[in-house]
Amino acid sequence: MAYKTDIQIAREANKLKIQEIGAKLGIPEDDLLPYGHDKAKVSQSFINGVQGRANGKLILVTAINPTPAGEGKTTTTVGLGDGLNRIGKKAAICIREASLGPNFGMKGGAAGGGRAQIVPMEDMNLHFTGDFHAITSAHALLSAMIDNHIYWGNELDIDLRRVVWRRVVDMNDRALRQVNVSLGGVSNGFPREDGFDITVASEVMAILCLSNDLSDLQKRLGNMIVAYRRDRTPVFARDLKADGAMTVLLKDAMQPNLVQTLENNPAFVHGGPFANIAHGCNSVIATKTALKLADYVVTEAGFGADLGAEKFMNIKCRKAGLAPAVVVCVATVRAMKMNGGVAKADLGTENVEAVQQGCPNLGRHIENLKSFGVPVVVAINHFVTDTDAEVQAIKDFVASMGAEAILSRHWELGSEGSETLATRVAEIAEADTANFAPIYPDDMPLAEKIQTICRKIYRADAATMDDKILKQLRDWEEQGYGDLPVCMAKTQYSFSTDPTQRGAPTGHRVPVREVRLSAGAGFVVAVCGEIMTMPGLPRHPSAETIMLNADGQIEGLF
Repeated sequence: MAYKTDIQIAREANKLKIQEIGAKLGIPEDDLLPYGHDKAKVSQSFINGVQGRANGKLILVTAINPTPAGEGKTTTTVGLGDGLNRIGKKAAICIREASLGPNFGMKGGAAGGGRAQIVPMEDMNLHFTGDFHAITSAHALLSAMIDNHIYWGNELDIDLRRVVWRRVVDMNDRALRQVNVSLGGVSNGFPREDGFDITVASEVMAILCLSNDLSDLQKRLGNMIVAYRRDRTPVFARDLKADGAMTVLLKDAMQPNLVQTLENNPAFVHGGPFANIAHGCNSVIATKTALKLADYVVTEAGFGADLGAEKFMNIKCRKAGLAPAVVVCVATVRAMKMNGGVAKADLGTENVEAVQQGCPNLGRHIENLKSFGVPVVVAINHFVTDTDAEVQAIKDFVASMGAEAILSRHWELGSEGSETLATRVAEIAEADTANFAPIYPDDMPLAEKIQTICRKIYRADAATMDDKILKQLRDWEEQGYGDLPVCMAKTQYSFSTDPTQRGAPTGHRVPVREVRLSAGAGFVVAVCGEIMTMPGLPRHPSAETIMLNADGQIEGLF
């Protein structure tokens, strides 16, 4: 049977005008700032006006470690949201915006798939409402103001060797990882070494996603450390008087974006930090707004539960005062077989033994999620090649872990296929059995926080940090940053720092090669192994097959 592509399905969507979607959540037309007919921003004044309302139930969707077989975390998030609405619940979806870098690199899109998509799919995967461009511009403004300040006399006595603010662009471009700037003579400034990260790794992105309002945003922007003086004292963005202008550039980007699913259910799509190099969650303002407007809010955290869910719990929930009622961990038969040693070309052949051998990866994620005090449901995202015996093998394994696995066919059938999953998730959420708590306290030393994540989540023997890193962490503690959570920058493909090591490895160590202080966002980043904060394009990027057809329609996004 031939199935339509994601973009073909999205193109045929029967979309409602965005004012009708807003009405489902009680948002008046005057509080929607439309971008065309099918997407809009929600006004800050409306958001301020609903803060006295009670919160709905927060449902987190996470997954096993990603494999080339595909897991479908966003697809399941959308399918579950549609399923909850199908069974009569007032539900909204909260996901991140897509970065151009991976869209033109390996992913080709990030709006769900099959009959469980958010539309307009093409807009959401490309420029959308311009939020990422605003973040890139605000970041670039600060970069320009740093070098401009140095050029005009360096009143703040910035040490050129200790400028820690790197530049960003929203594209995978490995050639920009390490660069020299201000070359070409006296009129261009003082030459120094610099580098680029991808926009989704920018501290500005993290700040926008963790801020409650514009005043909070400006305060956090001002608190960013951009450089150090020769006496090692920090230079803040506010010292350069950059925070006000940056806030102006981010004024509209701060407002959450409202769109819809294929089944015309409301979805907030806002912010987009990566989970392997940043904190991997959509914006706090979108999540909190949705919780005031819906009885159930389904959100996702990037990559596997060892990265996205851990940061959702330890960073986002801790800082925003949120607590999930239930966590859904997405797994597939195909991914279990890959973890069990089956090559991608052979995934279509039944292999129950390989499924069983791959299940320990899922089992570790279940254990980790339970350690936060939340109930866990496994969603088996159905593929048409799955056999009953393979599905049952996952169900049996999950039952042995004290959890429940439910087969969901939302990709193929939309909400009809996710009705069983939605019913069970709603039952668990309503039972109020969650007793959420982060896995480390605020007052734990920074180095020990890193060790705790490595031991409890990655099951490593230890994190390895040299004396220079340990001293840096102690210095930050003395400067008043010791109560910050840590954000691990690590490969998403394995619990270890070796991306080829699938399954549930033990006995490994996590080498921390660098630590960065994100004082405005409010966390310390530990860069581990070979992870890059500026990705590169693959040998054959998706950009090679993304184009306009004869009718002027976009092809190649998926």
